[in-house]
Amino acid sequence: MTRLATALTASNIDFSYGEKKILHSTSIEVLPGQVVGLLGPNGTGKSTLLGVLSGDLDATSGSVELFGRALTSYGRKELAQTRSVMPQASEFPFAYLVRDIVAMGRSCWSGSDNEDRTIIEDAMSSTDVWDMADRDVTRLSGGEKARVTLARVIAQKARLVFLDEPTAALDISHQERTMEMCGQMADEGCAVVAVMHDIQLAAAYCDAIALMSGGRIVAYGKPREVLTTEALSEVYGWPISVMELATGDLAIIPGRTARSARSSAEKWG
Repeated sequence: MTRLATALTASNIDFSYGEKKILHSTSIEVLPGQVVGLLGPNGTGKSTLLGVLSGDLDATSGSVELFGRALTSYGRKELAQTRSVMPQASEFPFAYLVRDIVAMGRSCWSGSDNEDRTIIEDAMSSTDVWDMADRDVTRLSGGEKARVTLARVIAQKARLVFLDEPTAALDISHQERTMEMCGQMADEGCAVVAVMHDIQLAAAYCDAIALMSGGRIVAYGKPREVLTTEALSEVYGWPISVMELATGDLAIIPGRTARSARSSAEKWG
């Protein structure tokens, strides 16, 4: 099999805030066409790693390459054309219209007005924000803002996409649609790296999982290889069972207290 050129290679990444070390000798490789989920408990360094990989944070030591070139060799415009970033918080300090926010994804390109308009409209339609195109973005709900931010990221048409908790503020239908779009971008040749808390969604949609603990990637591979009862229970410090359903999907089930089990029996029995 011919090996695909890597979209992202990070080697021995260390990162510190002052004297507090957040990342410890962290390495990862992502190929075009992959959706990779960064999973792990709160405070384990997932968002920090995403920031280093995207160039928003400077590693204390180690190296990052995008498509075979050092991240540090990219100028601002070229970097924006190469990678797009959806931050964890989708906050907007000014009262832009939704369509104007999405259009900002095209600012790094010099396409025709017609081409840009088509890309912007397609991005808004795919994220279900077309009907709010002329609304003030500061008046949207958290989930609506997240979808607008995702539309901007999609409109940017970068080959490498970084998403920080893209489904956190969304209802179940938009969670599923968002992960479907991640898969579609990967099918078109992009590489997608997403910080996620929903292990079930990650198991269903990610091609690979990087499981983090204590600022390190402790397991990296296909979901079935990484998302095991033993590994998840140890990393999250809570009993978690992993079972395969008749559909072939993985079911991730946290252990419940006696009270919650009794309550469930009363509600559903």
